[in-house]
Amino acid sequence: MKIICIGRNYADHIEELENERPKEPVVFLKPDTTIGQRNTPFYIPDFSSDVHHEIEIIVKINRIGKHIQEQFAHKYYDQISVGIDFTARDLQTQLKAKGLPWEKAKAFDGAAVLGQWLPKKEFKDLQNLNFELTKNDASVQRGHTRLMLYTIDQLIAYVSQFFTLKIGDILFTGTPAGVGAVQENDRLEGFLEGQKLLDLKIK
Repeated sequence: MKIICIGRNYADHIEELENERPKEPVVFLKPDTTIGQRNTPFYIPDFSSDVHHEIEIIVKINRIGKHIQEQFAHKYYDQISVGIDFTARDLQTQLKAKGLPWEKAKAFDGAAVLGQWLPKKEFKDLQNLNFELTKNDASVQRGHTRLMLYTIDQLIAYVSQFFTLKIGDILFTGTPAGVGAVQENDRLEGFLEGQKLLDLKIK
């Protein structure tokens, strides 16, 4: 099982980090060891002093696929949720400055937190979904899927050109603006269309 992540898929987040708008999706991978255990806290790693939360819409792949056409992409997932892509921003900045890969900043143990999965059939239009992250009961990130530069189906079609998608793979679809550092004793809660799917303590 692999986690396929998309960077720079919301214009406001691109501007927030002063990045260049991509001409095609930015793709990176996380290993399955990044998935945090359900109902356990996220522990800030000792190699970073600036770990950021990034809430994202996530989907779970339910069949094997390669070179998937966009019009058929919807058949390759039937569950949706929100997840947090934790990023050691200080380490990522150092690596990017040297032109090096990001894995140490993005793929460390526990760096992917998954919310409760819901059947996608519960939602009429997946490109008309609100999602939100609160920190200590204050809203810090709000996103809407219509603001994605690339839709879920476009992303599945794109990444399947390079990677065979397998049952159980997870796609993180990008984060909106509002990313920020977490501190010990923070509480993060993730919502999709007002329904709380994620509740996490920071240690």
